[in-house]
Amino acid sequence: MNTAIGQVKEKLKLLGIDFGEFYHEPIPTIDDALPVWKDINATHCKNLFFRNHKGNKHYLVIFHYLQSLGIHDLEQRLKQGKLTFASEKRMAQYLGVKPGSVSPFGLINDIDHHVHVFIDKNLLQADQISFHPNDNSATFVLTMEGFIQYLNQTQNSYEFIELY
Repeated sequence: MNTAIGQVKEKLKLLGIDFGEFYHEPIPTIDDALPVWKDINATHCKNLFFRNHKGNKHYLVIFHYLQSLGIHDLEQRLKQGKLTFASEKRMAQYLGVKPGSVSPFGLINDIDHHVHVFIDKNLLQADQISFHPNDNSATFVLTMEGFIQYLNQTQNSYEFIELY
C-alpha cells in the first residue's frame, strides 16, 4: 500500500469513521472507472480542482459522476469569477495529489485550509459515497454522515449548493 492511501486510512481510523476499501488498477478517468465501480455499492463522484483568475483562491467541486458541468455554467453557480482548472503543480501544492487522483481526501494535505469545497446538494441523498484515497488505484466508500464528519475535521470551508 502506498503512503497516500495509508495516510487516508489512518486519518479515517483516527476519526472513528467506518469505510470500505476496494483496490484495483489505476483509474484516472470516469470511463476507466465505470467497469470497476459497477461492483461497488456507492454514489460515485467527480472531483474537479479549480483556481480563480488571480490564482489566489482554489476550489474543489464535487458532484455525481454522471453529471457534466460546463465551466461557464459553473462560474455562474459558484459566483467566484472566472475559473480555470488548477495546474498539476497547484494540485500537488494544495491537495498533495496528481491528476486523476483529485479527491476531498487531499484536504488532509491542505494544512492552511486554503481550498474551499463546493459539493452538489443532490449528494446529500446518497447513503454511501466513494472517492479515491489520494491515489487512483483504490476507492474508499463511506457513509454521507462519515464524509461530513471528515469534512468538518479538515477545517476547510465547504458548502452544499445546487450545481445542476
